[in-house]
Amino acid sequence: MSDKSLSDYPLSELKIIYQTLQAQIALQPSLMDSQLLEDLQRFLQKQAGSQGIDVSLHAQWATWLKESPDLKGVNT
Repeated sequence: MSDKSLSDYPLSELKIIYQTLQAQIALQPSLMDSQLLEDLQRFLQKQAGSQGIDVSLHAQWATWLKESPDLKGVNT
């Protein structure tokens, strides 16, 4: 088994996992204390910041989370 860091995973996958965990906080309040969720949020915020997103502005952060970089330019 190899050790992987968050940067080894597709950004779109990490965004989905983060959003799923965030949506479950009301049902699982212990997620608020999750080190994994905190690390994932910090990693994603760093990625967003490097793309010019002001993560202190909820609208920018939320919009960025919903974007899927792997699907840009794909017509459905």
